[in-house]
Amino acid sequence: MKNIIKPFVVCLSLFLQTESHAQYHQFVDPLIGSEGLGNVFIGPSCPYGMIKPGPDNDLHANSGYSADIDKPIYGFSQVHVSGTGGGAKYGNVSVMPFSGDFASIKQESLRENEKVALGYYSTLLSKHNIQTEITTSDRAAFYRFQFGNNDKNAIKIDLGRYLDESIIPDGRESQQFVGSQVEVISDTEVRGYTKIRGGWNNGGAYTVYFTAIFDQPFSEFSTWKDQKFYPNQKNQVDEGKKTGAMLFFNGLKDKKVNMKIGISFISSLKAKLNVDNEIPHWNFEKELAETQQKWEDLLQRAEVDKDASVEKKTMFYTGLYHTMLMPVDRTGENPLWENNSPYYDDFYAIWDTYRSSSPLITLLNPSREVDIVNAMLQIYKRDGYLPDARSGNANGRTQGGSNAEVVIADAFVKGLEGINYKLALEAMMKDAMFPPGGNEEKEGRGGLVDYNRLGYVSTDYVRSGNRTIEYAYNDYCLAIVAKGIKRKGEYWRFIKQSDNWQNLWRDIEDNGSRGFIMPKDANGKWVDSIQCAATNGKINYVPYTPLAQDWPNCVCWWCGFFYEASSWEYSLSVPHDVAMLIQKSGGKEAFEKRLNTFFREEFYNVANEPSFLTPNLYHWIGRPDLSTDRIHTIIDENYDASRDGIPGNDDSGAMSSWLSFHMMGLYPNAGQSYYLINTPYFKETVIHQENGKDFTIKAKNLSTKNKYIQSATLNGNSFENAFIEHQDILNGGVLEFVMGAKPSKTWGTKQVPPSKSDKK
Repeated sequence: MKNIIKPFVVCLSLFLQTESHAQYHQFVDPLIGSEGLGNVFIGPSCPYGMIKPGPDNDLHANSGYSADIDKPIYGFSQVHVSGTGGGAKYGNVSVMPFSGDFASIKQESLRENEKVALGYYSTLLSKHNIQTEITTSDRAAFYRFQFGNNDKNAIKIDLGRYLDESIIPDGRESQQFVGSQVEVISDTEVRGYTKIRGGWNNGGAYTVYFTAIFDQPFSEFSTWKDQKFYPNQKNQVDEGKKTGAMLFFNGLKDKKVNMKIGISFISSLKAKLNVDNEIPHWNFEKELAETQQKWEDLLQRAEVDKDASVEKKTMFYTGLYHTMLMPVDRTGENPLWENNSPYYDDFYAIWDTYRSSSPLITLLNPSREVDIVNAMLQIYKRDGYLPDARSGNANGRTQGGSNAEVVIADAFVKGLEGINYKLALEAMMKDAMFPPGGNEEKEGRGGLVDYNRLGYVSTDYVRSGNRTIEYAYNDYCLAIVAKGIKRKGEYWRFIKQSDNWQNLWRDIEDNGSRGFIMPKDANGKWVDSIQCAATNGKINYVPYTPLAQDWPNCVCWWCGFFYEASSWEYSLSVPHDVAMLIQKSGGKEAFEKRLNTFFREEFYNVANEPSFLTPNLYHWIGRPDLSTDRIHTIIDENYDASRDGIPGNDDSGAMSSWLSFHMMGLYPNAGQSYYLINTPYFKETVIHQENGKDFTIKAKNLSTKNKYIQSATLNGNSFENAFIEHQDILNGGVLEFVMGAKPSKTWGTKQVPPSKSDKK
């Protein structure tokens, strides 16, 4: 266990709390995951909030933030993502207070006394002794600046600043400036926009409009364009140059300036409307309380044992918080088409979030998940394909399969209403039957002609290994929806194709285990070696083994046989047919040894998503106790409530949702109707569902010693399975475990979770 930095956020939240009944948001620490690999956004945000204002002190950090106190803050921008990897995105409309004379646009300061809580950020900009506080609504932010003196104070609005600017035009994954405009409307109002393209998804240009309103008039101002200042000139029109405004405040009352800033993807007038509708006052504490309450309404849906440790509750509720930061609700803010349907952006990426983030939203906030799925279907109707990732109003990039299919199937099998599943099946079949053409990183299925002709993606295409595996599962999900809406022809076609992963299963041995997903060319020949870096002018070939990772040493990061994992990891990723996987691995005993080797030899990567389900695979050999051992070891050794308490990129809440699910004692097999049961971290968890029915998970005698489930009852009746249907949870009731110090020889050992091959 790491040394724990006790989160001061608990005390801070209690200090800021204005509602006596608020309980759960005090256990959210936005700084968890801000150091190490987590890349989380630390500023204030509403659930799924469109505006995410926060400090930027690292242009190349995905969140804009570095914990390094020696890196100066150069501004507070209004749009961020959370937990992502790869190239950065957003960091638009940068605001920076400063004092004294100025000679250049560049203004920056080191920070002191940084304080972070749910819905709140503050820091002291030490260069000029300026206290900056931020809270937010859904689409507008509230800033409170406390200057050190009354005169020569200023606020800069910079429309040429953004994250990950590349010196190379059209640099891959970097952002490029397109244009901007600024206009001073009055001595208390400024508006404009910034237009940027690129970023991680290599998307086209997107425009962020803003309107900033101040509670005190600025006495002077100067706009600028392309580094040149224009005093008292109100407007700098878009000529493809970077623009901005310096606003000077002399003779301030109480040395304070409050600023409300709204953003929009439609217009600056819409940005002003967002301010007027969401923050029609100048009461900072009132806005903070409203944001806290929005979170409280969601967090209280999972009520854990009040006697649990503060650390465990902080880990759990922060996990829920991170899960509900993205995707982003931009309903009514879609510049591409007009309708009244929900619109969401920043699916970043579904490859990361389909496994546990989407199912967690379905469990705790199903009405929101309905909106998210409907937004995906609107994207299909207008753009032609479902997103596998999307940001800045543009699809891209696909990392493996067309995993929106899993999200849709998960909603379908869990009975989410208000979704047009006939349209959903049409969208899924578009992915499965029609190659996207052009840029196969953007959407659809790359290598689809191979997959449909050969039954696998050949080595003519990059990422052919995980594409084949993921397409097979995507086909299974498609088949389940087709069967449910009585499309038998489609069902039989795609249920058969869901076996295609077996076409790359090669009977070879590695580290005592047999059978691995391995590369095959278009002629059906196994590929034994791969081209790697040249030496002395000669091409090198290296053997391709189940532990080989050809990226990034031999090929580009996206160009390997697998994406971000080895065959040892991906060969265990057959979520729809674990029984067949066990059979092909040599049976239950061989499979147990295989899993033990996988974890013992550290082939498991705790920091990435491909192995999210793998610690639970012992369930399918009737050993849920071994799943519990693995899961608790993973959590205890890799997660905690410190700033580096997330072991990898949080990826829009993916890592956090994995943690929160397991702390409740549940874990979904996404796209299927059940949850796997493991030992929880809490003696009691009550899920207060949207349908008004409570579902309670109790663990009698739970302790560090009594960590194994001996027996279970569901609503007083014996319950022998180590998995539970979603419908049983929807019905409400009590799932109670009796815990003991030794693994049970009976509970969870007879009826294993379902597999596709069970139905043959």
